[in-house]
Amino acid sequence: MKKRRSGAPLLFLLLLVLLLFSELTIQQQQQQQPLSSPAEFVALLRLRSSLGIRSREWPIKADPCSLWQGVKCENGSVAGINISGFRRTRVGRENPQFSVDALPNFTLLTSFNASSFSLPGQIPNWFGQRLGSLQVLDLRSCGIIGIVPPSLGNLTNLTSLYLADNRLNGSIPSSFASLKNLSTLDISSNSLSGPIPPGIGNLSGLQHLNLSGNKLSGSLPGQLGDLGNLVNLDLSFNDLSGSVPSNLRGLRSLQRMLLGNNLLSGPLPDDLFSNIGQLQVVVLRNNSFSGSVPGLLWSVPGLVLLDISSNNFTGLLPDTGSNHTAAVLNISQNMFYGNLTQLLKGFSLIDLSENYFEGKIPDLAGTNLSLGNNCLQNVSDQRTAGECTSFYAERGLVFDNFGQPPETGKKSNRKLIILVGVLGGLGLVAFLSLALLFICIRKRGSTNQRAVVAGPASASGTPLPSGTSVDFSNIGDAYTYQQLLQATNEFNDSNLIKHGHSGDLFRGILDGGIPVVIKKVDLRSIRKEVYPVELDFFSKVSHGRFVPFLGHCLESENEKFLVYKYMPNEDLASSLFRKTSSEDDTLQSLDWIKRLKIAVGAAEGLSYLHHECSPPLVHRDVQASSILLDDKYEVRLGSLTEVSAQGDTHQSRISRLLRLQQFFYSKLCI
Repeated sequence: MKKRRSGAPLLFLLLLVLLLFSELTIQQQQQQQPLSSPAEFVALLRLRSSLGIRSREWPIKADPCSLWQGVKCENGSVAGINISGFRRTRVGRENPQFSVDALPNFTLLTSFNASSFSLPGQIPNWFGQRLGSLQVLDLRSCGIIGIVPPSLGNLTNLTSLYLADNRLNGSIPSSFASLKNLSTLDISSNSLSGPIPPGIGNLSGLQHLNLSGNKLSGSLPGQLGDLGNLVNLDLSFNDLSGSVPSNLRGLRSLQRMLLGNNLLSGPLPDDLFSNIGQLQVVVLRNNSFSGSVPGLLWSVPGLVLLDISSNNFTGLLPDTGSNHTAAVLNISQNMFYGNLTQLLKGFSLIDLSENYFEGKIPDLAGTNLSLGNNCLQNVSDQRTAGECTSFYAERGLVFDNFGQPPETGKKSNRKLIILVGVLGGLGLVAFLSLALLFICIRKRGSTNQRAVVAGPASASGTPLPSGTSVDFSNIGDAYTYQQLLQATNEFNDSNLIKHGHSGDLFRGILDGGIPVVIKKVDLRSIRKEVYPVELDFFSKVSHGRFVPFLGHCLESENEKFLVYKYMPNEDLASSLFRKTSSEDDTLQSLDWIKRLKIAVGAAEGLSYLHHECSPPLVHRDVQASSILLDDKYEVRLGSLTEVSAQGDTHQSRISRLLRLQQFFYSKLCI
C-alpha cells in the first residue's frame, strides 16, 4: 500500500505565493493611490508653470500620481519628482530659470532629479533648510552657476548627490562632512577651486567620489584613507599637488583610482597598495611622480588598466609573471630601463615608449607593443647610442651598444665638421628669420585693417599675443545672424543637440534645404580663445577625416557662431547602441564591419594630425561624441577646439578640458 505524500510543502508554497502577491498588491495600491493633498496638487501646478513643463508630460486634468511622468507617490503624497530630459514649453524656453519654489510643499519628497533639464541660475540656499527628507538630489547638466550652498550639508538623509557638468565655482563646502549617509558624491566637471575638505573622510559609507575636472588645489588629505567602503575615486584633471599620503592604503574596497592630470609629485609609498587587493583601474598619468613603482602594484590580480605614463618613474621591471588577462599597460614617458621581462606576458596592450629599455624584445611580449624612443636592439625609432650610454653611465651602469665599437679617431673630426656646419646653418636661418620678421612688421599695418581681432590661442596651441589680428574672412562663408536665426527657428530648444564644453550645438536648415549644425559660442561664459582656435585650425588644415566647416557668423561681440555640415549618423556615442523602430524599444548595436571601418577612419584622422602636420598636432579631445559619422559611416573628427602642437608648453592648462581619459576609464569597467 502506497504512503500518502504529505501536502504540507505544497500548502507552505501556496501560502508564500499568496503573501508575496498581497504585498505586491498593497505596494501597487499605495503607488497608484490618487494624490490626496490639495496643497501638493497646487504646488505641482506651480512647479509645472514655473518650469514650463509641457502637457505631454504633465497633463493638467489628470491625476499626478498615476499619469504624470516622473511623479512618484506613496500613500497619496508626492515622494519623488523626475523631470530629467524634459523639454520646456515655448514660453518656458524664452526665460528659463531655476524656479522651484514649490518644492518645500512636498513634505515627504525623497528624490528630485532634474538632470539634463535647463535650470540656469544658482542653487537656492533654502534647498538645505526646507528639503530635509531628500535622499537623492540629481542636478547634473542643468546649466547651474554660482557656488555650492553650504546649507546642503544639512540634508543629512542624502544618499546620492549629483552636481556634475555645470558651471559651479567657489570651494567644496566643509559642511559636506555632515552627510553621514552619503554613498555617492559627484561634483565633477565644474570650476570648483580650493582644497579637498578633510571632513569628506568622515563619510564612512561613501562608495563613489568624483571630483574630477575642476580646479582643486592643495594636497590630498590623508583622511581619504578612512573611506574603507570607497569603490571609485576620481580626482583627475585638477591642480592637486604634493605627495600621495600612505593613509590611502586604507581604501581596502577601492576598484578605480584615478589621480591623473594633476601636479602630484614625489615617490609613491611602498605600502600604498598593501591592502587594496580589488583594484581594477589605476591612472596616475601626467603628474611628476618619481622613484620606483611599488612592487605590489605590478601584481594586483584583477588589474584591467595601469596607466602611469608621463611621470618620472624609474627602475627595472620586475622579472616575474602576472595574473592579468586582457589588461592595458601604459608606462610611456618615464625613465624605466633594463631588459623587458616576463611581466609583459600578462598584458595585451602595452605602451613602453620614451623610456630607456635595452636589449632584445622577448617573444612573449606579443605584437601589441609601442616601443619607440628606447634603447632596444633591432627596433626602429630608438634613441641614439650616445643618449643611451649617457643615461646608463649616470646610474653607474654599462649600456651594451649592440656590439658596436665606440666612436674614436676620425669620427671625432667628422663630428667637429658636422657641428661647424650645423652652427653655420643655424646662423643663416636666424639671419633670414630676422629679415622676414622685419618685412612682416612693415606690412602689419595694412594687414590689420583687413583682419578680424582674434582670441589668445592658435590652432598650434601657442597663445597668440594680445591684440594680434588674424584674418578669418577667407575661411568658409560668412553668414548673417538672421540667417542662423531662421535656420534654427530662433535657436529653439527642440533643435538643441547638446551643451558642449566649447558651445551649444543646434540643428539647422539653411536656405536651399541644406542641413547644418551650428555651434553657438557665448563669450560671456566660455573662454574667448575657443572660436579663434578652431577657425585657425580650419585655415591651416584640410583633410577628409575632419568635420566639413561651412562658415561662421562673427557679427556679435558676445556671441560667435560656427557652421558645420550635418552628419546624418550623428556621433559614435549615439550610434553604438541605437533604438530600433520596433515597438519594443530594443537597442541595435553597430555590426563589427562598421566598427572596424570607424576605428580605421578615426586612426587616419589622428595619424594625419600626428605625422603629416608640421609641427605635429594632438587632438586632445578624442571621445565617442567627437567621432562624427556621415551617411556612409565614414568618420569625420569633430571637437577641434583643443587641438594643439605636440609637446605644447601649455599642455597642463589645456588638459583639464580633455575628456578622452575620463571617457575611456569610465567605460572600461562598465
